[in-house]
Order: sequence, then C-alpha cells, then structure tokens
Amino acid sequence: MSENQPTLTTELARIAQLSASLVMQQVRRIELPNVDPLNLRRPLLAALKSTVRHPGRLVAAQWDLFQRQLGLMRYLGLKTLGRPGAPPVEPPRGDRRFRSEAWDERLIFDLLKQTYLVTADWMLENVSRMQELDDDDRARIRFYTRQFADALSPSNFVLTNPEVLDRTRSEKGLNLLRGLRMLLEDLERGQGQLLIRMTDTDAFEVGVNVATTEGAVVYENEMMQLIQYAPRTKTVYQKPLMIIPPWINKFYILDLQPKNSFIRWAVDQGYTVFVISWVNPDEKLRYKRFEDYMHQGMLEALDAIEQATGQREVNTIGYCIGGTLLAAALAWMKARGDERISSATFFTAQVDFSKAGDLRVFIDEYQLASLEKRMARQGYLDGEAMSMTFNMLRANDLIWTFVVNNYLLGQQPPNFDLLYWNSDFTRLPETMHVYYLRNMYLENRLVEPGGIEMDGVPIDLSTIDLPIYIQSSREDHIAPYPSVYKATQIYSGDTTFMLAGSGHIAGVINPPAANKYGYWTNDALPADPETWIAGADYHEGSWWPHWHGWLKGQSGRRIPARQPGDRELAVIEPAPGRYVRG
Repeated sequence: MSENQPTLTTELARIAQLSASLVMQQVRRIELPNVDPLNLRRPLLAALKSTVRHPGRLVAAQWDLFQRQLGLMRYLGLKTLGRPGAPPVEPPRGDRRFRSEAWDERLIFDLLKQTYLVTADWMLENVSRMQELDDDDRARIRFYTRQFADALSPSNFVLTNPEVLDRTRSEKGLNLLRGLRMLLEDLERGQGQLLIRMTDTDAFEVGVNVATTEGAVVYENEMMQLIQYAPRTKTVYQKPLMIIPPWINKFYILDLQPKNSFIRWAVDQGYTVFVISWVNPDEKLRYKRFEDYMHQGMLEALDAIEQATGQREVNTIGYCIGGTLLAAALAWMKARGDERISSATFFTAQVDFSKAGDLRVFIDEYQLASLEKRMARQGYLDGEAMSMTFNMLRANDLIWTFVVNNYLLGQQPPNFDLLYWNSDFTRLPETMHVYYLRNMYLENRLVEPGGIEMDGVPIDLSTIDLPIYIQSSREDHIAPYPSVYKATQIYSGDTTFMLAGSGHIAGVINPPAANKYGYWTNDALPADPETWIAGADYHEGSWWPHWHGWLKGQSGRRIPARQPGDRELAVIEPAPGRYVRG
C-alpha cells in the first residue's frame, strides 16, 4: 500500500484539478441543444412504419434471433463438454477487440463475445431487410446501428473485458485512475470535446522525424507554399511532377519517414517533385472558394514550376479532394486551351459522388444547414470536428481501441507516425466547404456536363482527354472503390485503373520494401466495377512500381538533375516550410 500511495495521491490530485477546470469550461459553453442534430427522426419513423406495416417480418426476425441463440447455446454446451466446434460467428478480419486469448479460453467471456457478435450481426441484417426505405435512409440507420453496436461491445467495459479485469486486479485499480486522468486531460485538450490521444504527440516533430525529405519552399502565397524537393539522382525526367494533396489533412502523409515516404521514393526514381503545402486557414480566409484553390493553388503552382525549371509541361497527382480539384481544373483548362498538364494520376479521388459511402450519412439539407450555422460563427470548420467524422467511419480501430487502451488499461498509446499525422488537424474555410459538400456530395453536380461552373466556365469532365491513372483502395471507407471507379466511364483519354489492397491511407502509402497488401490490374474497363475485379489480375506487393512504369512513359527524356533555387525562383526556406506547422 505504501509503495502505491504517492502515485495514487498524485493521480487523485490531478483528477480533481482537471475536473474543476472542465466543469467551468462546460458552464461557459452551455447552449440550447439541437434535439435532432443527426437528422435521424425521419428515417427512424420510416423504419417504424415499415415494421408496423409488415408484422410478419418482425416475427421472422424474432425467430431468426431465436435460431441464432440456439446455435450459440449448442456451441457453448459442446465446449463445456470438451468438444468445441466452430463458433457461430467469427469477429471480422482485422478486429482487434478480442485479441486476448482469455476471450476464447474462459467460457464466460466466450459467451459474452459470441452473444454480442450474434446480436450485432442480427441487428445489422435486419436494417438491410428494410426495403421500403430509400437508400440514404437505410444507409443512415445502418451506420448509426453499427455505431450503437460498436459502442456496446463487451470489450469496452471494465467488468466484461478479461484483459482489463486482469490489469485492474494486478494494479489494484490504479490503471483505472490513470485512465480517468487521461480522459480528463483529453477533454481539457479539446476544451470539453473529447480528443482521444492516438499516439504520443511529443514523440514526433514535423521537419525533424516526419516530413524530412530534403527540399525547399520556392514559392508561396496566402493559400499555399510550393515545395521543390532536392534530387537524389544525377539525372531526372524532363517533365516535373506536381502533387496536389488534400487540404482536409496535411501533405506529409506522403512524406512520413524515409522508409514509407512516397515523395522520397518518387524522387529516388528520378522525378523532380513539387508538392503544394496548403495553409491551415483561419477566419481571414473564410470566403475562399473552390475556384480559389484552383487559381491560387494549382495554377499559380504551374506558373512557379515553369519559372523554377524552365519546363512548361507537367505531370500531376491529385489525392482525395485534391484529385477532385484536379479533375475540375483539367476540364476548366481544356475549355481555356491550357495544355500544360501532360498526365493526371488520381489517388482515392471521387468525381461522381452517387456511391460515396458512409460519409453521405452526415450530409443532407438538414445537417448541411446546421453545419453552415456552425461555420458562420467563426468562418471555418474546426479540424477536430472533421477528424471525429472520419474516425467514426472506423470506430473500432480509431475510437474504441484507444478508449480501452488509454482509459481502461491506463496505458499510453504507442508511437505511430500515421496516427500523429491523423491527429494534426486542419481547418476548412466556410465558403469552399459548403460549396463542396452541396455541389459534390449532396447534389452530385460535378459529374453532370455543365453542372457546375468555375469562374463562368461550364465544367465537363468528359472533355479530359489526356493520359489518366486512377488508384483506388479495396477497403476504402472514405472514397469507396465503386465510387472512384465511376471516373473510368467519364474521361475520354487513355485511362488505367488500379485497385490497391487496404484502405484510404494504407492503400496509398505502401512502399515496395514493406511487401504488403498487393493490387489488381485489368486493361478492360467495363461499366460495373465488380465485373472489372472478376477479370483482374492480382499482384503481390506495392503498386508504386506499376505506377512508375506508367508515368515514366509520360515524362520525357532524362536530363541533368535540377536543384531548388537554381533558376528564376529563389529558395524561401527549407522544406517542409512554415505552413505545414500551422
């Protein structure tokens, strides 16, 4: 007892201090609540009406649950007799909630796990059977049913998680005190909003051990800095490569550490790489439009690259919303006779949002009006809100895993560069973000010829006739591959589609040395993505060399390597620059 007393006292004192601070913060932030902020009232009423109109379906659902429970009892009975068979339900592949052997070895915890998995599967399948609901309502109910099911997992509670119980017993509850203190610290850091720590943020520093590829900022304006990376080969391809990253996140997802940096790898292949580093906007940039990201981002970058290299023709990469911007800008440039871009690569980028996945559950007229009201107060959407939205798409991996690790086990999260980047929030300017959500996600107008105009120019994506390489990821929850694939039916240029393994980030950041995930290729481009996959060839390892084999054919001859600052643009500061630290 005496050994633990100083630590116990310290924890209790810190908890008391944090609790008092949080209470005062919440008193100052009290507002009248929005009684239905998720706009669930209408779809839930529609689901209730569907159930009432089809009582036989309710009876069938109850019978289905009864049959599943009988199967569970049979499994547990045989296991009690020492004759275990296959469990009724297996956790999804990659599910880390039930990793501890105690979930299988101890009968009571196996009962809890199997009862939970059986019931959760039953709940989600019943939502899928509500055929009278329209697609958006059914998707919204299914999404929040899954959130509810994820939250109720026995792994999330002290008394039903064997690993937490063992730790609590061995530490005499000190782990729970540490967890409570960490919970209060995260609430204080978020000023009352829970910002779960996913990694030790003190273990990383931009420009020191992430975003370290050598280069320099050679151009800047109020919206972006343009970084030119130093060559690592004696000769380079004639045409430079310009990367347009999303402004929803910081660009250095493409330059985490040398072992997994796409930028460094591209430089090693002999490309002169330029990357746009977007500013983290504040209230002063609230009126910036989607077109401003084209003019002050892409187009000014193209002008600067020509000054820096003397080369007018450029290859491009657009990542996520950066790819959506690139597609719209290519149509705008085609209409204006601007042919400076020789080829375009798209990383997980959507242009047809009709199958945009779970993010659509957050976007309808009701929720958009609420978001507009929120952004009007400060002129931007704060990064924490956007981050929570994305984390909810993979709640088990990005929320509940850390709830258990941090708050129940009382452990510091591991050091992980990807999660440090994920916690490096960015803001979104009000005017641009409302336009993007309404015209792309809500009304899907970008895919319609002339559906949107940019500075008076009607945008028609079908006019894009340059060589195109489209990368998508098979397990992407943010830009699902059926949605990304739709672009293959729109562009009129020679188009290559490649499907990578894994998700929105790991599917892109997959260096060859890791030899992970694999990818699929198919020269045919049928209308149905499932038909494409059925005829595709699978390849082991990273897709990066496949893309390099495609791009070098678009990149011209080899010339002596270029150094930042050796032509008309002087070096402003070393990479990664000031903007990425903001």
